[in-house]
Amino acid sequence: MVLSVARSRCYRGPIVQDPLRVPTQRTTRWFTLSDAVAIPPSRSLPYEFELPRIIQGGMGIGVSNWKLARAVSRLGQLGVVSGTAIDSVLARRLQDGDADGHMRRAMASFPIPQVAAEALAKLFRPGGRAPGQPYATLPMYQQLVSRAREQFTMLAAFVEVHLAKEGHDGLVGMNQLTKVQMPNLALLYGAMLAGVDFVLMGAGIPREIPAVLDALAAHQPAQMRLDLEDAAPGEVEQLRFDPAAHWGGVPPLVLRRPRFLPIVASNSLATVLARKATSRVDGFVIEGPTAGGHNAPPRGNGPADGTGRPVYGPRDAVDLEQIGSLGLPFWVAGGAGHPDRLAEATAAGAAGVQIGTLFAYCDESGIAEPIRRSVLAGIARGTVRVRTDSRASPTGFPFKVVSWHGDPAQGVERERVCDLGYLRNAYARPGRSPGYRCASEPQDQFEAKGGSPQGTPGRKCLCNALLAVIGLAQRRNDGSLEPPLLTSGDDLAELGTFLAGRDRYAAADVLDYMLGTGGA
Repeated sequence: MVLSVARSRCYRGPIVQDPLRVPTQRTTRWFTLSDAVAIPPSRSLPYEFELPRIIQGGMGIGVSNWKLARAVSRLGQLGVVSGTAIDSVLARRLQDGDADGHMRRAMASFPIPQVAAEALAKLFRPGGRAPGQPYATLPMYQQLVSRAREQFTMLAAFVEVHLAKEGHDGLVGMNQLTKVQMPNLALLYGAMLAGVDFVLMGAGIPREIPAVLDALAAHQPAQMRLDLEDAAPGEVEQLRFDPAAHWGGVPPLVLRRPRFLPIVASNSLATVLARKATSRVDGFVIEGPTAGGHNAPPRGNGPADGTGRPVYGPRDAVDLEQIGSLGLPFWVAGGAGHPDRLAEATAAGAAGVQIGTLFAYCDESGIAEPIRRSVLAGIARGTVRVRTDSRASPTGFPFKVVSWHGDPAQGVERERVCDLGYLRNAYARPGRSPGYRCASEPQDQFEAKGGSPQGTPGRKCLCNALLAVIGLAQRRNDGSLEPPLLTSGDDLAELGTFLAGRDRYAAADVLDYMLGTGGA
């Protein structure tokens, strides 16, 4: 397997003004699982650049922000921004006054100017919100949303990628959760308008995404199946996105299709995606259960230990030799933040590793500074713990949770709420459009929508809790702030070895440590 070739001098910028390469007439045609796409799929295109040895993982909501991704990309590795709820992140940054002007500067480059102008008129607050004022929220996503809602989602993805790519020619990726289906088509298109180089997706089976990328690169309509609970046999609903709906005429931009890296936790899923995805897959991130955030459940969905935490066994191990036989580059993730793990991974045929935890607590990370400093102090004292909570996430996936002395959420009762809606599940309603429910919403509301009472205990609103981690906590009716919920990989407690007495560090220090180019 060829893992890298010499970097070529081909153009890798985001967009090119070239109307001659865009058809002047179009007929709406949806790209589907069963439809042969207009661009012939290729299962193994050569890379025109040297593959990164380090992928900075996509983390949380806004933890892997544009500042972190830019710092990593400028140093020759793959910086990745999180696309999860990035529209709410942009909305809250604007309401907080955009003090450094970065959001407005990037918005000025969005190729549909009226979208940026309308967003500023509705959400920008010079000087920020009044004391005690809660954030205005965006309409929750559903199967069908307004054109303005789609456009703000496109804008948010564009802004984050544009800023991450600013001032250098390094590679930038965007991470999205397959589980958060409904915004994903608009997010992908917005990121592509900014010239995103890679798309990485886990927390589900992103089988339809390769054909979606083909379609969007050609400004063609795309669709994918909406996961629908309680559906009757043969009942199918689709999510649709048509780029033409957002331009006043023919789109004047030529887009480059980003490379696609599914994040998988089993040989079987990697094999299915390599051989049966709707179009080209360009490699894999192989993630073990020690990684932060959402994890794949154990094979067979059990067993659990005495505390309810999932127990992983030999069936959950991934055979890297078998992954290598698929002929695509791969990166190993989950407890990979040590030079020895990089050496082991490359010896097993990997192109490199994906790292989250080491980057999560560096200066450029989006974690609010008081939380970051408190956790690093806890690591120095040996009081930080990470556990896998099988109940915290309303998705049902196991979720890593950090606890430490000084956690502002300790002893705070969380309000059951679903007012952002990213993790809502669609469910069938006979003779009507789909309904939406979330296991973290008030229990009576969840049950009134057909949700099981057994599905609610222990569930938390991750959307609001993760926004609180990056300093964008919502203010509730009683005047309190939404408490944060921090996630990291199992190796967080071992960060003390890397710190070597320091109380802060930069992304460059992580790369020096991993690649042996510095003294960390």
